[in-house]
Amino acid sequence: MELKRSFDRGSGDLRPVAMTPGFMPYAEGSCLVATGDTKVICTATIDDNVPRWMKGRGTGWVTAEYSMLPRSSPERIQREVNRGRPSGRTQEIQRLVGRALRAVTDMTKIGERTVYLDCDVLQADGGTRTASITGSYVALAQAFTSAGLTPSPLNDSVAGISVGVVAGHPFLDLDYAEDSTADVDMNVVMTGTGKLVEVQGTAEHGVFDRDELDRLLDLAGHGIAILSSAQADALEEISAGA
Repeated sequence: MELKRSFDRGSGDLRPVAMTPGFMPYAEGSCLVATGDTKVICTATIDDNVPRWMKGRGTGWVTAEYSMLPRSSPERIQREVNRGRPSGRTQEIQRLVGRALRAVTDMTKIGERTVYLDCDVLQADGGTRTASITGSYVALAQAFTSAGLTPSPLNDSVAGISVGVVAGHPFLDLDYAEDSTADVDMNVVMTGTGKLVEVQGTAEHGVFDRDELDRLLDLAGHGIAILSSAQADALEEISAGA
């Protein structure tokens, strides 16, 4: 018997996904991504410069910043600028998003430019880091097109999804209620062609075996395929409106 999930979905179903490309008109690329009640604005900014340690190499850099708005959660979150430095969680997510986008980007085709991906969480209900990766890819692809970089520096698409075991059931795309009670919690980043970029998995209670891991990775692959299709549709929408 399956547990009741949000949006009346089964164990292998995503929450409703919506991507609105070009959401921020001043940015070279942007996407408002919504996965259920989680909503993140992802923007891409191209700067004709690179970090000092990269100067003279003829290659570019892609990096990310992440932030949760004060009322993106039920209780107000203090702005990290007032704390003096990003939290450990924020730094971890920023690095994850940056790694995911760099994995599918040929830096030699960017030239000596830096692309900044800003991920701002409007509303959080689980999966903000994976939604940030998924939306940032759309923003990055749009930014490269806007900058006239042809052929595209992107060699594949990339997206992220959460999977886990809740009350003994393998679930795809955990919301906060599921994530906070999960026996196993995992974030998976994959390319559109099904290659793994990163797997972050933890047994929150007890342990899990190789068979369970394989089932969760299969679920993640199913979810990533759907997200990749949604990304392609969003980019096609931008191209049609150009």
